[in-house]
Amino acid sequence: MEINAIGMVEFNSIAQGIDSTDAMCKVADITLLVSKTVCPGKYISIVAGDTSGVQQAVRMGEEKAPECLVDSFMIPNIHPSLIPAIAGTATVENCRAIGIIETFSVATLIEAADAALKTGEVEPLRVHIAFGIGGKAYVVLTGDVASVKAAVSEGSRLAGERGQLVRDIVIPRPHPMLLENLI
Repeated sequence: MEINAIGMVEFNSIAQGIDSTDAMCKVADITLLVSKTVCPGKYISIVAGDTSGVQQAVRMGEEKAPECLVDSFMIPNIHPSLIPAIAGTATVENCRAIGIIETFSVATLIEAADAALKTGEVEPLRVHIAFGIGGKAYVVLTGDVASVKAAVSEGSRLAGERGQLVRDIVIPRPHPMLLENLI
């Protein structure tokens, strides 16, 4: 299966989120990247696959229980390094700077991270999705200082336009102990 798209559906009911996720997995050939509870008492499912499959799965999630739908999105032509970062399998060498984009919304964070990654020569170090942090989400990007600044600026612009930006920070030459704890 070619993976070039990502989608997410967020529910205000955990039970309905689990049921809808099952239907999403059955309707299309997709990979379920994340399916879990998030603060405050919501449920999210993130899927990846080809554009058609992700569209079908997200549509199923939206239509199965519209009364429980909080948010959803689908991004075709996703930056390829974002999927391993969401899955928690990203690796990075030679970290010259890090940039952090923090948002109030998981959907906005993933869209902002995709925009940031497409802006410059940066890689995602970590994507943290709303677990244990009050429903917020953040991405940590790495690269040279100029590229990280440009990427963080673009991702933050998108999040800010939606009123979802908490804060953005660029840290040149991060301490190795910090990096060990971020991964």
